[in-house]
Amino acid sequence: MPGLIGKKIGMTQVFEEDGTVVPVTVLQMGPCPVVDVKTPERDGYRGVQLAYDPVPARKLSRAEMGHLSSKKLDPHRTLRELRTDEEFERGAVLDVSIFEVGETVHVVGTTKGRGFQGVVKRHRFHGGRETHGCKTHNVPGSIGMSAYPGRVLKGKKLPGQMGNARKTIKNLKVVRIDGDRNLLVVKGAVPGGRNSLVMVRKTQKKG
Repeated sequence: MPGLIGKKIGMTQVFEEDGTVVPVTVLQMGPCPVVDVKTPERDGYRGVQLAYDPVPARKLSRAEMGHLSSKKLDPHRTLRELRTDEEFERGAVLDVSIFEVGETVHVVGTTKGRGFQGVVKRHRFHGGRETHGCKTHNVPGSIGMSAYPGRVLKGKKLPGQMGNARKTIKNLKVVRIDGDRNLLVVKGAVPGGRNSLVMVRKTQKKG
């Protein structure tokens, strides 16, 4: 299914006709010109490459400029590829008009980076006793495997980098669409901070 590239503006709330308060996230999506079209005959699959966020030419490398200029497009900061069965022409521009109020979408973003964190904050471990003399407040506990296999198994929950990872939130309902300002309002939260890059894809499911 087709989609768009954009950025997260922030969260707010809207009121439905019956007075129900709905928490929503405002996204500024597109417009996104089609840079390249992938075909099964040439590439082995069908998809499109979209561009977003026009910038001066000095902001891009010569390779990026060459790629865009060969397609007769202005410089753009971001390029993303989407798999889709629909056919698009190179140079076509996609905007929020491809979405409809009431349908559901998948939103892909990068979560906020929290740096190096321990197991209590990173994995919600219970932690040790909060009593006088306890020295195991925030430690993970024993991770040994005795004689066999004598190593720490892969995937063990331990301290490390938290956040700053790609995350997809599925089946968010489209609440409002503002075509004049390229705004898409979806119900619920979206990964990332303000002005972070997001990608929204259409789904087969109807709201």
